Amino acid sequence: MHLDVQDLRNFYYRSALGRAAQKSLRGRMLELWPEAQGQTVVGFGFAAPLLRPYLKNARRVMTLMPGPQGVMPWPAGMANTSVLTEETLWPIETGHVDKLVVLHGLETSERPSDLLEECWRVLGPGGRALFIVPNRAGVWARRDRTPFGYGRPYSIGQLDTQLRKHQFLPERHLGALYQFPSAKRVWMKSGPLFEQIGSKIPSIVAGGAFMVEATKLVYPPKGRVQRKPVRRVIGVLEGVPKAI
Repeated sequence: MHLDVQDLRNFYYRSALGRAAQKSLRGRMLELWPEAQGQTVVGFGFAAPLLRPYLKNARRVMTLMPGPQGVMPWPAGMANTSVLTEETLWPIETGHVDKLVVLHGLETSERPSDLLEECWRVLGPGGRALFIVPNRAGVWARRDRTPFGYGRPYSIGQLDTQLRKHQFLPERHLGALYQFPSAKRVWMKSGPLFEQIGSKIPSIVAGGAFMVEATKLVYPPKGRVQRKPVRRVIGVLEGVPKAI
């Protein structure tokens, strides 16, 4: 079940804990993708809080929000890029996306397999997708006061297996949200320290969420490929110099 867009907006833009979560997720994403010069960037679910750094140089930025969640205009003070869409039927041509960010989309989807097929369809050759999900073993997944306490959390192995089944190749893993999911002053004050320490430990020790960067696999046609010889038509006088 998808969360309501109003709850997501209030968390990320109107709460101190949400702004800290946004900073952690965005910082880790920029480690993987520092720029998107001339590229098409698409976010699905509620990825808008992470995409603002790409607005300046990307060729196009689009935020897709599923119907059960609802949509909000984004970015504030600029031309709207948000689109309310069917969860598994996006208004994007096949193979046109260079960078795809899925946040609060996969774990809350009632049709995750169909969603991953749609992600695969829109991703172009050489494109990359970033799937951000709650860590099954993390503290954030056990507290329903944040969006990471809803839906189906994953382990790294579970998500990797799911992606491989849908022709994605997991390339890199990163953890995020190492601070405690509480708005109390003592935890908020120590949050930056936990994030700094967490970013330096192995990604297998993920925090409240983890990110998997994946590329699109395109398999060759199945069966035997029949090669047909191409006959070259040779003129009778080919190669003979013309008379002067």
